[in-house]
Amino acid sequence: MDEWKTVSTDRQLDFNILKIREDQVSNLRDGSIHRRVVIDAPDWVNIIPLTFDDQVVMIRQFRFGIAATTLEVPGGMVEPGEDPQTAALRELEEETGFRADRVIALGICHPNPAIQSNRCHSFLALGCRRIHQGTPDKGEDIQVELHPKSSIPTLIQKEEITHALVLVAFLLLELSERRNR
Repeated sequence: MDEWKTVSTDRQLDFNILKIREDQVSNLRDGSIHRRVVIDAPDWVNIIPLTFDDQVVMIRQFRFGIAATTLEVPGGMVEPGEDPQTAALRELEEETGFRADRVIALGICHPNPAIQSNRCHSFLALGCRRIHQGTPDKGEDIQVELHPKSSIPTLIQKEEITHALVLVAFLLLELSERRNR
């Protein structure tokens, strides 16, 4: 399949955490021109933190897109020039006050390749222990919760965990564990 060619970029809006642009693209098959909106955002990270007794360190926070509180794993944006694993460990400590003994990369996904250019990197953090109470960003209000790892499938089935990128992180963890059995 031929790649589509960007002919021009007409507008760009900068919202600090993301940029939105409108591209004119050419279908190489027939030469037709189409308008497409693209969201450029930094890469994101998710980290599944496990304590020594197999508890998952999770967070509850209000999400403005759905105007509701969600149950998630720690995560956030990769800063310019920052390694994704470093970003994941930073987010873990900032949001929860926990640190890990060991980190394993689980994989990446494209959050929505139809309109977004970024990736989400997922990690597993082992041997997590609380060092302090956490230092969330000023725009975050986070409640830390511990859930037995064995309860995660039930939390997903009961739709208590609904964040798509968190679901992907748990899928990548499951696939990793199957591969290592």
